[in-house]
Amino acid sequence: MNTFFRFFYEFTSVFFDGIIKIFNGIVNGIVKMFSFVDYRKILESYKDNFSVLEWILVVITILFLVVIVLGILYLILSRLRKYLRLRRQKMNQDDLLDEIGNLNKKVRQLMKEKDELMAMKVSQLGLKPDEEGEPTGSGENQAPGEEDKNDENAGNVRFPKLVRIDERMKGFKAKNYNCNFTLEELIDNFRCFAATQLHLYYNEPLLRAFFGGLACSKLIILQGISGTGKTSLAYAWGKFVKHNSCIASVQPSWRDKTELLGYFNEFTKKFNESNVLEELYISRFDDDVHTIILDEMNIARVEYYFAEMLSILEVPNRNEWVIELVTTTWPDDPKLVENGKLRLPGNLWYIGTINNDDSTFMVTDKVYDRAMPIDINEKIDPFACREQEAMDINSSYMEALFKDAQEKYAVSDKGINIINKLDDYVIHHFRIAFGNRIMKQLKDFVPVYVGCGGDEVSGIDYFLAKKVLRKFEQLNLILIRDEIDGFIKYLNKEFGNGNMKECIEFLERLKKSA
Repeated sequence: MNTFFRFFYEFTSVFFDGIIKIFNGIVNGIVKMFSFVDYRKILESYKDNFSVLEWILVVITILFLVVIVLGILYLILSRLRKYLRLRRQKMNQDDLLDEIGNLNKKVRQLMKEKDELMAMKVSQLGLKPDEEGEPTGSGENQAPGEEDKNDENAGNVRFPKLVRIDERMKGFKAKNYNCNFTLEELIDNFRCFAATQLHLYYNEPLLRAFFGGLACSKLIILQGISGTGKTSLAYAWGKFVKHNSCIASVQPSWRDKTELLGYFNEFTKKFNESNVLEELYISRFDDDVHTIILDEMNIARVEYYFAEMLSILEVPNRNEWVIELVTTTWPDDPKLVENGKLRLPGNLWYIGTINNDDSTFMVTDKVYDRAMPIDINEKIDPFACREQEAMDINSSYMEALFKDAQEKYAVSDKGINIINKLDDYVIHHFRIAFGNRIMKQLKDFVPVYVGCGGDEVSGIDYFLAKKVLRKFEQLNLILIRDEIDGFIKYLNKEFGNGNMKECIEFLERLKKSA
């Protein structure tokens, strides 16, 4: 062991001596820079031989060195100040999020206390808490005695809002609007409607991607910088199909599906029904197109409050799209709530908007893989367009258009072969694979993109950039930077020079940030 200890001492001393010399070198360099004694000795040795012009140059030299030193100090201080400012902003944002979470908890606590107080008040009148009535209207539009009747009916049920929908939709039959437009005409109609009726402007490539997304997933994610019209697009779509989009403003405190759908209050024996639940329920009655907007969806963790919905929407058989609201059955439950469960409608799409900043959470692969992300990073200048009114659209007809396009414009064998080879290339060079889910979505997305007036390569380009290359952001960019140029050359070779614009722009942007 003595031999090893001598070896260990001598071997490691080389490394640590190097570190000490580096430190000593830096210290000695700084000391040397500010060695005013040396400066004075040099100046005294030359001062008797300087002419007037040379004395001027001496002063300029001294000032030059002073400027360099001040510049270095300024850079150090500015960097330090910037770091401290960013650190302070981060701390303030964290404090703000904590405060918002606390306020939301207090609101829920106050609501609970309100329910308890109301129950106590009802109990004082000699009634049970679950007999408490809940008015359904403003009284002024009701016939004499109708208000009391509504209160009596509402007091016997735990889903008063859904029961009222049952009463309102009694005898209702889904309408067939005899739609006869094509996908290209649908895009043109929506584009002109948004421009002339809402003064919102979108280009055709964006709308092709939007409708391709509707065809390949029930969840669309509109992402990009703030102010580019993400929420406006979803809002305009709801106006266009004559069913206003249901907007769910996501809160930082959301943790599970009860925040989205509502929850059963064990004390009052009422289910606190959310607007989202109402939209889910009423969508079951017709064949129209319905939309729920998850505004700022990543201000809370999407994989928490939307996890069950993501899993259900993955099931191929829509009859199995069932979500549990309560664990028991009551006689007066809404007619579409069977055994405490509600079947999700197939004519409803979920559109989430996200901003990527310090106040939000990163959207995980679990969510991205099941959704279709669409980037909106630019505002379109106003353009002239023909007048277009909103349209009645059957969801079944629109999905039939998607299916026809997927059969008529199915991805070519050549395209599939190139994509398979691209999959092997990405696995070999970047350790990332497509997966069967993404391949299925690609085969649904690209034909609809083509049916909307695009071409196959552009559709593949957009899909790969948003669904596959996005995964590169999670890799160590320094390690893959040298592989990016080779990948760009590969894309140009396989798909044609410059045809994969979205992918190449993403890769070049990724390389710059590395």
